[in-house]
Amino acid sequence: MKQRLFFYLGIVGAIYLLGIQPVKAHREEMLATERTSNTEIIQLSEFQIPYTSVKDWLAQSEVIQVTGVRLSSTANGLEIILETSASNNLQTTTKSEGNNFIADIPNTQLRLPTGNSFRQDKPVAGIAEVTVTNLDANTIRVTVTGEAGAPKVELFDDDKGLVFGITPAQSPTPQQPPAQTPDTVQPESKTPPEQPSAQDDQPIELMVTGEQEGEYNVQSAPSSTKIDVPLRDVPQSIQVVPRQVLEDRQVTRLDEFTDNVSGVQRIFGFGTASGYNIRGFFAGYENLRNGFRNLGNPRDIANIERVEVLKGPTSVLYGGGSAFSLSGLVNTVTKKPLDNPFYQGNFTAGSFDFYRPSIDINVPLLPDRSALSRLNVAYENANSYRDFVNKENFFIAPVLTLQVSPQTTFTTEFEYLDYSFIFDKGFPLVPESLKLPRNRFLGEPGLDPTTGNVSSITGDLEHKFSENWKFRQGVNVTINNVEVGNARLYRISLQDDRRTLNRTSSQGAQKSESYTSQSEISGKFNTGSLRHNVLLGVELSRFKYGYDVFEAPLAPIDIFNPIYGARPGEFTLSFAGEQGGDNIGVYLQDLIEILPNLKVLAGGRFDVVDSFYKDRPTNTVLNEQTDSRFSPRIGIVYQPSHFTSLYFNWTNSFVPQIFSRSRTGEQFKPEIGEQFEFGIKQNFFDNRLSANLAFYQITRQNVLTADPIDPNFSVQTGEQRSRGIELDIAGEILPGWKIIATYSYTDAVVTEDNNPNLIGDRTAGVPEHSASLWTTYEIQKGNLQGLGFGLGLVYAGEREVSLPNTFTVPSYLRTDASIFYRRSNYRIGLNFKNLFDVKYYEVDGFSLLPAAPLTVLGAVAVEF
Repeated sequence: MKQRLFFYLGIVGAIYLLGIQPVKAHREEMLATERTSNTEIIQLSEFQIPYTSVKDWLAQSEVIQVTGVRLSSTANGLEIILETSASNNLQTTTKSEGNNFIADIPNTQLRLPTGNSFRQDKPVAGIAEVTVTNLDANTIRVTVTGEAGAPKVELFDDDKGLVFGITPAQSPTPQQPPAQTPDTVQPESKTPPEQPSAQDDQPIELMVTGEQEGEYNVQSAPSSTKIDVPLRDVPQSIQVVPRQVLEDRQVTRLDEFTDNVSGVQRIFGFGTASGYNIRGFFAGYENLRNGFRNLGNPRDIANIERVEVLKGPTSVLYGGGSAFSLSGLVNTVTKKPLDNPFYQGNFTAGSFDFYRPSIDINVPLLPDRSALSRLNVAYENANSYRDFVNKENFFIAPVLTLQVSPQTTFTTEFEYLDYSFIFDKGFPLVPESLKLPRNRFLGEPGLDPTTGNVSSITGDLEHKFSENWKFRQGVNVTINNVEVGNARLYRISLQDDRRTLNRTSSQGAQKSESYTSQSEISGKFNTGSLRHNVLLGVELSRFKYGYDVFEAPLAPIDIFNPIYGARPGEFTLSFAGEQGGDNIGVYLQDLIEILPNLKVLAGGRFDVVDSFYKDRPTNTVLNEQTDSRFSPRIGIVYQPSHFTSLYFNWTNSFVPQIFSRSRTGEQFKPEIGEQFEFGIKQNFFDNRLSANLAFYQITRQNVLTADPIDPNFSVQTGEQRSRGIELDIAGEILPGWKIIATYSYTDAVVTEDNNPNLIGDRTAGVPEHSASLWTTYEIQKGNLQGLGFGLGLVYAGEREVSLPNTFTVPSYLRTDASIFYRRSNYRIGLNFKNLFDVKYYEVDGFSLLPAAPLTVLGAVAVEF
């Protein structure tokens, strides 16, 4: 173990020396100075700029980052606030062209997580449009288009940032045309100016498009929706868990985010890989990473920026071929390089010998910020509350962003995870398991762990043809190699005495490969009075998963009085298979603005999926088929005010059935999912707090059921339905008081089956009622400024352990808490998970896993 750790640290050190030192040397060279009387001259290449101090020069030479854009109505019109802590260092040049006021701000860059541009149509009466974009790698352009002429503008800086005070030009009247000046001549209007509506006279919303540090309320999810608009304009329930929530809760496994999203339950899986139930249905062990399919591969949280959850069928953008397309998907978005350099170190330690050091290094590679880099590294080593269970992981993820030209950006990202763990099967699905202590291990200590590594490389090229049109080309390759150790229990079953467990051990190699290419063109244009935001894309993908399973008998064990020491017998090949497929999908999506407060989102995707399933030893194809299907979606959003959105959507999806054929040898049709959803999105407290209330129904058709003539085969006569209500609330109630809360009611049952006894049974692992709360308060002033406290509650009702229903696990209420202190460049915290040591279980439909008891984690983070 120590040798591996030293090896990992050596790799990190080499990368640090190669990547950081040249930049450091370059900066030291730039800071070479010579004094001339009372003015300090900074030697920069072939020119000299006078400054009164090195500190002033650094303030000017650093490209200042603008992280948010806000609009606020005033008595005279509008304020545009560019959020930055260095507004007094900004110099602005302005001009008027026609109806446009244009301001260029050099030495700045717009860095919004939703995309590096902002646009708001008709924010107040008299203003047609406000846009804020990056003109080039070092300049922000602000454009304000008036309806009757160029607006009047005043500039001033504030604690909030750089503020533009906008006063719209007055509409001309037939009796008194507006005065003309030589430098601001207005063109002759061919159409009368649009009359402001009653709605335009109302105060506009305070719209924050940049994700601020410490924010719980994220207003967009472009990586998942593939459209750069606020979530209030999208007719779908979409929840985002930002990095700040994960850090405040001291999340060490990615799937812990499910405590903060309604209608989603985690399913314990393979090592650090987990599956999810979404809206009552099993969504599989697959998910998305930056919009690319991740085939159940283990991942680390070190480079996670946020988690986006799309509720409901998703084939319209991501095609078929996976269970997540039926009820929803989870997309993790990784950290990207930023303009300003920083170096952050973290160390977490806690219960069960858990310790985890990590670093996050962000370094501009060139002075003009045209080449940016970021590196995340983490090492984790821990035992477990489960006897004889442990794990060890090493993770590294470098990212490079190149500004190839003012219009073209290329980002490449590499991830590598090396992992080792003892496979824990949990308990069998019998009521007797509820009597066992949660630390009870039903395998054998001292056997070989499961080891493996995941490598993933992603390239993303974006080229802007104009302010309104752009092209994106993304590619991803992910390969996971696994060597399953003989500590894995493959089969378990309880004997008639209800205490002796039959066991079978397994081992073997597994490998999954995924190759994806996404080509997309997106743009904005008008057709008459309609505004379009359109996306056209083509996705090509190939995936393959191969596995060898060698089995060996393992002596039975008494689950109530285990005696360890058994060893597996001789391993023989049980089966070896390979499955996969090629997919081509063409998708089109258009967000149409009919009126400023009425929008329609329509789209569809046509997929052709070639799938196969074969026996590897004999290379015999067990099933091979081609499925093609069109998956449509339509939704509508009505916004009676700037703070309220009412929406409705209808969408469907499909999943091919490749693992069997009918008794007569016929190919099965894809399983179909169809959803109807309507809801309300409401913002409170000047948009600091957002709520989403959703009502939905999802129906799964063509579900395989046992053939009544021969139960060894299946027929497609099954149907399952899920109806529910979901409420998600996130944001800031008062300065320093943040909250993220959820509630869900889920009624997921079998509605049609050949076995009448199954009709009405609930799907496994899904509570009818569940709720959660996480809230923190941080003192804002005084000697105790930076001291904060957190409280969390997680409730889940009774859950069925399997389908067909046999018995339930009881409901539970878990309490979490934290105390932390945050000041300038450091943070220390102490988290208490399961504070009152409640006993509860995680369910995957095949076995039970008791959840962790009281766990304490302490963390220290320093940034410089």
